[in-house]
Amino acid sequence: MRSILTILAVIGGLTPFAHGQSPELTGDSAFIRAIYDEALARGEAHENLRQLTKDIGHRLSGSQSAFDAMDWGQGVLEGYGADSVWVMPVRVPSWTRGTIAQATAHIDGTEYPLHVTALGGSVGTPNDAPLRAQVIQVKSLEQLRTLPRASVEGRLVLFNRPMDPVLINTGAAYGGAVDQRGRGAVAAAQAGAVGALVRSMTHALDTLPHTGAMYYQEDTDSVPSAAISTVDASWLANQLMEHPDLEVMLEMNCRAFPDVEQGNVIGEWRGSELPHEIITLGGHLDSWDIGEGAHDDGAGIVHTLEVLRILKALGYTPRRTIRFVLFINEENGNRGGKTYAARAQEDHATTELRYVAALESDAGGFVPRGFRIDAADEPTALIRSWSPLFEPYNVHQFRRGGAGVDIGPLKALTPRPAMMGLSPDGQRYFDFHHSSQDVFENVHKRELELGAATFAAAVYLLDQHLPSLGKAD
Repeated sequence: MRSILTILAVIGGLTPFAHGQSPELTGDSAFIRAIYDEALARGEAHENLRQLTKDIGHRLSGSQSAFDAMDWGQGVLEGYGADSVWVMPVRVPSWTRGTIAQATAHIDGTEYPLHVTALGGSVGTPNDAPLRAQVIQVKSLEQLRTLPRASVEGRLVLFNRPMDPVLINTGAAYGGAVDQRGRGAVAAAQAGAVGALVRSMTHALDTLPHTGAMYYQEDTDSVPSAAISTVDASWLANQLMEHPDLEVMLEMNCRAFPDVEQGNVIGEWRGSELPHEIITLGGHLDSWDIGEGAHDDGAGIVHTLEVLRILKALGYTPRRTIRFVLFINEENGNRGGKTYAARAQEDHATTELRYVAALESDAGGFVPRGFRIDAADEPTALIRSWSPLFEPYNVHQFRRGGAGVDIGPLKALTPRPAMMGLSPDGQRYFDFHHSSQDVFENVHKRELELGAATFAAAVYLLDQHLPSLGKAD
């Protein structure tokens, strides 16, 4: 491994900072340049993503492929030189999509195929047989609640609210529409419907159904819930205006099984000066099963692994202990993130360990634009002060809020960790998200490497400059 001294000398003849001192802007700038050089010239993120997506494939929680991915992640962390690697046990849901997910519209004796897929966690149609019913369209859960029960009872509810096209932030557009996917089946059942069809969560007008998590509640009947492509949802809505009595046949044989014990895969690199202060970074290892989970969140997993490889290659010695966490079960329960945070709460209460910062990459492998920040005012100001260091790499967004789902439960810690989420360009993310097109071929190698370098630079800066919390009382 080359030392920091060698890297700094090669890239500009600068005098390296002595470890343990606060480096000047030039020292930080030089080391960050070295991070980007390493990622772009010798990066392994793209090959690691190929292995994860092509050799293993999807990683739905509870599946054998998720176990395979855990083994793979442990091997990479060990190979990259983590001081210790272990699995934090997590009980996760086990659900299968089955072999049948199909629907047809029936209008005046003619059948029209529809592109559908089961939403994650849905029950199958009764007795795994076709369910046929008339359809009623709504644009929101609130609208459904206002309808007379007689107009809904015995029907399929088509939830057809698009993601808001005028929002530049596509994540906000997603957040504004996803309630109908998560809670649509419960609302439909409470209104007397026999099932739900939910417009796919994407701006794209195509025939790809996008899956995602949905939930039931104990006091309400569980009815089948399927995603329908945006093209088919719009077509069906138009047909309903001319043929209000049209029927849709839906058939699915998905089902749930007892929970399975899997776990968060964790690699730890022990700090040299403040080993009791922990910086957590990670992405989620699980993915939906109709694609390969390349952007969501294979990219975040290989970003996390690449941070360890890059910093080791540059001869870096961390001040704080750095935890590389491959979280399980983000997609349908976030049990990995919740379990990790519960363990952190125990550590705060019973040991001197302090979780001072957390970073997440779970927004795809597109070109990085900046960070989402969940932190108090002082650490937020510190992070924003690093903007000039990122300017040469066209990384310029430092917005507050939404750092990530897996690290989100850590907000409950006192003191609260400084939290950052890598923010790539999101305009095309939901074209692939939770669909059959979320595959390795749709991830751009250079953009993935730029994301890894940006993630590593943030870890380096937090390690060097975040004020110490000191020892526990």
